Amino acid sequence: MEMIFWNGVLTFAFATAGFLIKRQAEEVDRLQILLNRTREEMAKEYVTKAEVHADINRIMNRLEVLDAKLDRLMERHT
Repeated sequence: MEMIFWNGVLTFAFATAGFLIKRQAEEVDRLQILLNRTREEMAKEYVTKAEVHADINRIMNRLEVLDAKLDRLMERHT
């Protein structure tokens, strides 16, 4: 009789532990999917440092060209 009791107790304990472990694994999988989606969305909305530097360089080059044109204009009118 005692053996049946311990068999039942151990079965219940292992079943509970297995259920909890499975639930945690499913939660980790769910969080991994959400993290991947977040990373994909971030990539759509934000630019990289290289892109920012390239854009800033283009703007600075255009400003230098405008500055040179203004300097020539000012020299003609003085």
